[in-house]
Amino acid sequence: MSIWGKVSGAAAGLLVGGPVGALVGAVAGHFIFDRETDPGVAFTIAVIALAGKMAKADGIATEQEFAIFLKIFSVPPHEEANVRRVFNLARQDVAGFEAYAGQIARLFMGNPAILEDVLDGLFEIAKADGVLHPAESAFLERVAEIFGFAPNEFRRIRATHFAPELTDPYVILGLSYVAGEDEIRQTYRRLVRENHPDSLIARGVPEEFIRLANDKLAAINGAYEKIQAERGLK
Repeated sequence: MSIWGKVSGAAAGLLVGGPVGALVGAVAGHFIFDRETDPGVAFTIAVIALAGKMAKADGIATEQEFAIFLKIFSVPPHEEANVRRVFNLARQDVAGFEAYAGQIARLFMGNPAILEDVLDGLFEIAKADGVLHPAESAFLERVAEIFGFAPNEFRRIRATHFAPELTDPYVILGLSYVAGEDEIRQTYRRLVRENHPDSLIARGVPEEFIRLANDKLAAINGAYEKIQAERGLK
């Protein structure tokens, strides 16, 4: 199941208002979703808008970034033109991105795994040119903060997308260097559980997210093995 099929049920009961409502109005008559019959439109448009603003974070929004969005979020071909309208409106500037992030955060409050899925998608857009620009890093860090991720959790998520920090197992697991054995084990088990392909399939994420999760899972396992060896844990 793609994100487009999942959000309708997940967003049930959410009122379309604020920046999302404004953007719905801007594309009224064009966007295929009906905000009266499909409450998932709020989350759907918020994700598209946030991705569009992510693309503009380094000052230049490219077609490659839109193509990556289509792939990562598994946009059906018949929706592409409608999604492009929203994406193009959003990527005119980065202003207002915090409001879109806030609406997504409120929708999935208490479900950090899905919020991390969205953040992973934004990181993939940032990787389009192979470099994490300072402005992109600041954008992503602020989105992570709005989503409720602590600084160490943001570093962990960033490390799975940009290689330099992959040499530090504590960064990969989002742990402090003085973390106790119980915290290390509990954190490791939670990350494995959240990033296991079966868990992602149950969340209904697109296939591309499962590939990303497999890469993250390999890094998580490798980091835990390093810490085990370093500390003599079993």
